[in-house]
Formats: sequence, C-alpha cells, structure tokens
Amino acid sequence: MVSLIRQSIDIAGHETIVSLEPVVWKRLREIATERRETLSGLVGTINADRQHANLSSAIRLFVLRYYSDQIDLARMVA
Repeated sequence: MVSLIRQSIDIAGHETIVSLEPVVWKRLREIATERRETLSGLVGTINADRQHANLSSAIRLFVLRYYSDQIDLARMVA
C-alpha cells in the first residue's frame, strides 16, 4: 500500500491540504520547475481548470496528461 503525503498549499491566499502519492508530488514539482512556476502557482492553475474531480484527482490527471503528451511528442519527432 502506498502512503499519501499531505501537504499544505496556498491557492490564491487560501491554505488547502492536498494528499498525493510521493511520486506524484515529485513529478508535479518537476513540471513546475520545467515551466518556471511555483508549486502553488501550478496547483492554482490546475484548481482553476478542473471540472468535476476533487483537487487531488485533478492533479493526478494533470501529471498523467503532461507526461502522456511528452511521450506523444517524442513519437512524432522520432
């Protein structure tokens, strides 16, 4: 069983607790660094764009889509 890491994130001035798997936190931080964004800024964008899922699920989907898109781009170039 994978344990979740709970972290407090400031989203537009409001503290929110988000629980994610360690690998998801790691990849989310990598994406934020690559995009030259703060972690809070990136999570705020994900939060603003989400439709129905809770924030943790929306973050997981964002990370999955991000890396899926990277794979698709690599295939197109190859």
